[in-house]
Amino acid sequence: MIRFDAVSKRYSGGSEALSAVNFELGGGEMALLTGHSGAGKSTLLKLLMVMERPSHGALLVNGHNIGRLPSRQIPYYRRQLGVVFQDHRLLTDRTVFDNVALPLLVSGVRSSEVTKRVRAALAAVGLAGCEGKRPLTLSGGEQQRVGIARAVVHKPRILLADEPTGNLDPELSAEIMQLFRRFQQSGVAVLVATHDVELTAQLDCRILHLDHGRLSEVNRHE
Repeated sequence: MIRFDAVSKRYSGGSEALSAVNFELGGGEMALLTGHSGAGKSTLLKLLMVMERPSHGALLVNGHNIGRLPSRQIPYYRRQLGVVFQDHRLLTDRTVFDNVALPLLVSGVRSSEVTKRVRAALAAVGLAGCEGKRPLTLSGGEQQRVGIARAVVHKPRILLADEPTGNLDPELSAEIMQLFRRFQQSGVAVLVATHDVELTAQLDCRILHLDHGRLSEVNRHE
C-alpha cells in the first residue's frame, strides 16, 4: 500500500531531512516510527500527506507516485488518509459531533449518513453519547479520542499519527495505542510517529527508526 523507494528530502539551504529512505507498509500493517527530535519523522509523514514533495526517489501509495501528484488531485488523494495530531486540533467552539463530522461534510456526505458514521466512530473510541459536549469539557485523553474518531470517520485506508500520546500519561497512552491496533486489525495501514521508548517496548509491531534522516528497521530479537 505504501512504498518508499530511495526517498530523500532536502530543504533549501542544503539541509537533508531524509536520506534514501526505503520501506513498505501494507494494508492491515502497523508500524511505529521512532527517532530523536529532528530525525525526520514529521517530514516523512508530511510527504505522505503531500504537504511536502520528495527531492529524490519515488513515494508510492497504492501504486501511484504521490510525489508527482498534480495539485488538483491532492484533495481526492487525502480522502483515503486519516491523520491524528498530538495537539488534537479540535474546534473548541463546536460540539464533539461537529468536530467528528467535519471530514464528511467536506466530502459532501448526505446528512443522514453523517449522523450514522459520527455515532459509529465515537462508539469505536469509547465516546458514545458525547456528541453534544464541547471539547474543552473533556479530558486530554478524551480529546485525543475525538481526534481519532474524526480521523477514521470517513473510513480511511491509511491512518497516520504524529506523536499522538505525547501529552498523555502511560495508561492513557496504552489505551490510545490499542485503539490504533483495532483499526489495524480492520485492514487499515497504521503508521505512528513516537518518541515514547516505553510505549514502543510494550507493543509487538514493526519499529522503523530514523537517525538523522536515515531509516533502519529495529529487530527486537537482536
